[in-house]
Amino acid sequence: MIVDKILGDNQRLSTGRSRQSVDDLHQAQQTIYDFLLKIVKEHPPEEVLGKFKQLFIRPDETLSSEKLSALSVIVLANNELEFRNTLKRCCYILVNNWEVLRQHQAVQALVRLFSDPIIRRNTLSPTLKRHRQWLIHFIESKDFQDLELFVFKFSTAKKTGHWSTRYTSYLLAPQYIDSGNPVEQRDAARTLAKRLKERFKFDLAVYTAHSQAANSTLAVSHHRNPKNPTALGEDALRLIKTLVAKRGQFSYRNLAHLFLQQTKQLSYAGFKKSLLEYLIFSENQQGFVNVIKLKLAEKLENLYQKHSQAEINRSLILRTCNRMIDCLTTEDQKKPSPLFTLLLSQGNSLTLAIVLLKIILISRSSHLYLEARIADLIGYYEQYPEEQCDWIINFLEIFSVTFAIYAENIEYNLVKVVEDEADHALNQAEIDSFKDEDIEACRIFSQTIRP
Repeated sequence: MIVDKILGDNQRLSTGRSRQSVDDLHQAQQTIYDFLLKIVKEHPPEEVLGKFKQLFIRPDETLSSEKLSALSVIVLANNELEFRNTLKRCCYILVNNWEVLRQHQAVQALVRLFSDPIIRRNTLSPTLKRHRQWLIHFIESKDFQDLELFVFKFSTAKKTGHWSTRYTSYLLAPQYIDSGNPVEQRDAARTLAKRLKERFKFDLAVYTAHSQAANSTLAVSHHRNPKNPTALGEDALRLIKTLVAKRGQFSYRNLAHLFLQQTKQLSYAGFKKSLLEYLIFSENQQGFVNVIKLKLAEKLENLYQKHSQAEINRSLILRTCNRMIDCLTTEDQKKPSPLFTLLLSQGNSLTLAIVLLKIILISRSSHLYLEARIADLIGYYEQYPEEQCDWIINFLEIFSVTFAIYAENIEYNLVKVVEDEADHALNQAEIDSFKDEDIEACRIFSQTIRP
């Protein structure tokens, strides 16, 4: 009994000390977070960067002893994961505030702080040695690569940087959908991704509206052609015309609406059968249709069989659409799926992009999931040089244009141009009667619309 009492007392003391240590650690972290939140809102970026450097890169005794003590508590806890989480959240507290104000140079300067040579300098202090070693580990981690995404899009190096930086808006998706990331990181990633997408849509609209201008009154300027925001060259206009021509009764939006209306009373088994027909409807490439039928039919047949007789609902639609996205992109979130590789190797980039669009139009909540899978594909292929990635880059460009055309805040129209006659916007009956060469002769005009 006495031994048990002593052991119990020791265990309670140990538990008490452990709880106190955790409380001290969390208090130290909060002290640093509050400090950075306060100064980033009240001081210019130069001063904030100086304080950050004094705290994390070159610990300086001129900084408030309270802040240095807080950092010491975190380092002496000998928990590298907590140190990294603290450092990461501190970075995104600054990034998030500067991104809102579009102070991109401050974000660049923050990332440059981690190139300070002192980080890799030897020291006799065990505590400082541990601190610097953890900084090095952070710099060599995926967390730091994520932070660099906020720099690449706005730095001068982007023009000669890796090809994957063209698709930063997709690479940011895993950051803002991961609930394990600090809220500041998720907010910053979401804000930047949205801004990049809006910029691409705007640039694409300007390009399509003015690149075909027959006279200077329609041109952006008398001496400068609008920049093509895609890597498709003149094929971009042809692609946009092809997508815009798909309107009217059998537009992708209308088909999606009709599909959801017709399947809402079906069993899950019936829904899966109809889904396959919906995805291949109006596709003219028989080879593509055969491949999709064969591969997706097998996947759908075995999917969530225990729900076969259940009435279809939003949850099942979401889960099913996400599994179709997996099959069409990456099933393990690491390497491309066999179906993705097969379709692209056969030159079906546009058809694949349209099938993915069809999926999103019936399951809006799957959009973020799709973007995360696109990020996985980019992450897989970015290990290869650009010259070996022509086909994946071509798909990414077509995918980006397809989803930009079907954005809800920009409307595109085909306009028929006839000599000595006034231009007029085409109705769907006229478009449907066109041949390919007729559509080629049309111009595209775009306008922003209110949600």
